[in-house]
Parts: sequence; C-alpha cells; structure tokens
Amino acid sequence: MKNKRLKFLDRYLTLWIFLTMFLGVTVGYFYPGIQEAMGVVSIGSTNIPLAIGLIVMMYPPLAKVDYSLLPKAFKDKRALSTSLLLNWVIGPILMFVLAILFLHDQPDYMVGVILIGIARCIAMVLVWNDLAKGNKEYAAMLVALNSVFQILFYSVYVWIFVSVLPSKLGFTTYEVKIEMTEVLQSVLMYLGVPFLAGYLSHKYLIKYKGQEWYNHKFIPFISPFTLYALLFTIFLMFSLKGEQIVELPTEVIKVGIPLVIYFVMMFVVSFFINYRLKLPYDHNAAISFTAAGNNFELAIAIAIAVFGIHSPQAFVGVIGPLVEVPVLIALVRLSLYWQKRFYK
Repeated sequence: MKNKRLKFLDRYLTLWIFLTMFLGVTVGYFYPGIQEAMGVVSIGSTNIPLAIGLIVMMYPPLAKVDYSLLPKAFKDKRALSTSLLLNWVIGPILMFVLAILFLHDQPDYMVGVILIGIARCIAMVLVWNDLAKGNKEYAAMLVALNSVFQILFYSVYVWIFVSVLPSKLGFTTYEVKIEMTEVLQSVLMYLGVPFLAGYLSHKYLIKYKGQEWYNHKFIPFISPFTLYALLFTIFLMFSLKGEQIVELPTEVIKVGIPLVIYFVMMFVVSFFINYRLKLPYDHNAAISFTAAGNNFELAIAIAIAVFGIHSPQAFVGVIGPLVEVPVLIALVRLSLYWQKRFYK
C-alpha cells in the first residue's frame, strides 16, 4: 500500500501563508490607501468582504462532517470521555498556561493564543488522521462532536479564560473585558451560519444527489475554498500592516514557541493515555490528532470580530496554521513510527 500524501495545496500551506503575508505587507507598504478602501466596504465595525471570506472559510470543513455518526460516538464511553477530557479540559488549560508563561508581558498576544487553544479542531484533523492511518469514521464522529460543542460552549470558554481567570490569578495589569453576548453573536455568525449550511448541504445534497456524488464531486470542489478564503483574509490583514514588515519575523517566532510546545505536548500526552487504555492504534490516532489540532479558522474569525482586523489577537490567529502545518506533518511521521514500535 502506497503512503498517502497531502494534496498539493495542503502540503505547501505554510509557504502559501508566508507568501500571502509578504504580499499583503508589501501592498500595504507601497499602497497605504488600501486602509481607506477597506473602510468604504464596511458597515460599522464589520468589513463585508472579510465577513463573507470568514464564513466561506468555515463552510467546507463543516460540510464534510457526517452528523448522523454522533449517536455512535456516545456508545464508546471510555474513548468518548478521554476525547472530551483532552479537548475540553486539558487542551484549553494547557494553552492557557503556555500563553501566560510565554506572553504574560504581551496580553494581546496572550489572548490570541488562548483563543486558539479553546477552538477545537474540526477541519485539518481529518487530513492528519488519514495520513497517520487513523480510523476515518471515528475521526469524523469526534469532529462532529467538537462542532456541536463549539456552538454550545465556545463563547462560555472565551469568557472564562479571557475575562475571568487572568484577573482571578492576579494578573492585575491584564484588563480585557469581553461581553459574552458579543462573542456569542460572532460565534453564531462565523460558526453557526456555516454550521447550518454545512448540515443542510450534507443532509439534502446526499438525499437528492447521492453519497458518491457528494463525497467525490461536491466535497473536492468546495474544499479548496477554505484555503482561498484563509489566504484572502491573511492578505487583507497584512495589507494593513505595511509598516511592520521589519518586526514580522520576530513576532512570528515569539507567538510560535508556545504553539509548537502545545501541539507536541497534546499529541504525546494523548497518544500514551490512549495506549495505556489499550485503545487500538486507529482509534488512538484519531483521538490524538483531534486533541493536538485546533480550529484556527474560528479563532481568526472571533479575534477579528471582537478585537478588529488590525488587532494583535487576529495576527496570532494567522500564526496558528503557519505553525500547525509543519508541526503536525512531523507528528504524523512520529505517529506512524510509534505504530510500528508499540502496536505490533
């Protein structure tokens, strides 16, 4: 059996992001009038092209999810409880701790990292799981579960980890108050709308066109739009940062360090917990990559909606996929190596 490889667009995602960042900064530097142009197509604090791009970015991964698998997810109580513990307790707390340790003196960046930590993966995890020979149906069940949980709890987690915990832990210089209603509105717009569209697409297009057409025609057609919309968002963001081109590399490294530590720790901890629980490798891989990955699309959307496109929080959201892709590719290789070593 031949080793599976990432598709061309996914394989070079980090390169595309770097090139788009550079192009955006260059355009912003030589054509500063782009900021005025952005204001013309805005309603209040909402930039219309950007809002459309963010919704389009979220739609393809949510259209891939088979929500009919959710009842099966609840049957395996041990694996389900492990996945929920990793995704909704350990993951957010670990990212919160890393954000404080590395970025406590830059609270805006700290908030951006926290927003990534509480956004659980619902897109690229299917790619990583497939490459690592994980169980496809099991990964799809966990993605469906995380999608529903994010609709229900993301705004609550933002309030707890951004507005409540830092002040309770004595970060007196940290003064960021976020209204839950504001985050909830953003979640409903940038996750709820594409969630509903994805659910209806999956249900009715399969009903009228068939599973084969949906999986092999429709999904391949819409999948690249996540990348296109992501790059469009990044271009707009960095076109407004033309004057910061010299500072960019050091800022990326500063934000990237806690993210790399997080991805590696979450995968390793998850893998060996599942191994101790004697879960089969294909289930272990599905749970581990679900725990290690994050929904950077949602983190970017919420950061822009709440803090603005110019914000450091939104900048951190962009660094998420920039760091995640090469690290997760390395973890796929590690997972396959551990399969040979521990699952004979």
